[in-house]
Amino acid sequence: MSVVEENALTQDVFEDLARHAVRADEALRLEFVNGKMGVKAVPDGDHGRIIAWLTQICMQADPSRWLFGEQGLRIESYRKGNARPDASLAPLDAFVGQREWADPSDVLMVVEVTSYDEDTDRRDRVEKPRAYAETRIPVYLLIDRGTCEVKVHSEPDGVRYERVVTVPYGKAVLLPEPVGIELDTEPLKDWTR
Repeated sequence: MSVVEENALTQDVFEDLARHAVRADEALRLEFVNGKMGVKAVPDGDHGRIIAWLTQICMQADPSRWLFGEQGLRIESYRKGNARPDASLAPLDAFVGQREWADPSDVLMVVEVTSYDEDTDRRDRVEKPRAYAETRIPVYLLIDRGTCEVKVHSEPDGVRYERVVTVPYGKAVLLPEPVGIELDTEPLKDWTR
């Protein structure tokens, strides 16, 4: 992952660069988190299966919501960041009429599934929880394939998530309101190498 320090890159410059990068290579996925530009790893087949599994669960729980994959979100109030979570749970019409980097105010939960790259620790375990909490997204679900754990972050106070529940694969965990789903994590054992 290449990183550009915040002094050299503004949000406007980043968004223009991201638009051109998408045209040049559809597999390139850029983010601007914590004042740094990064490139997200292209998801593998197990990653995609985890998102499909979670989408089915969310749809069964409430068909008026959808788990949107790769929707760009404006995050971080003071740094004006841009993230592309693996998935965002929101009402069906939450992003209608919005552009590539949407307002996250209707997002109920963001989901990240760790990749097997060197930036996962910093990006998914440190920077994104802080950025999503600053944005006051109610729930951040981290499916951590490196540790075989699920972490549910909730109760954002504008700086951090005050509550983090960690369970190993195989145990059930509650995705608190406004999501309100109990998640049986047993299937995740089949999609982690």
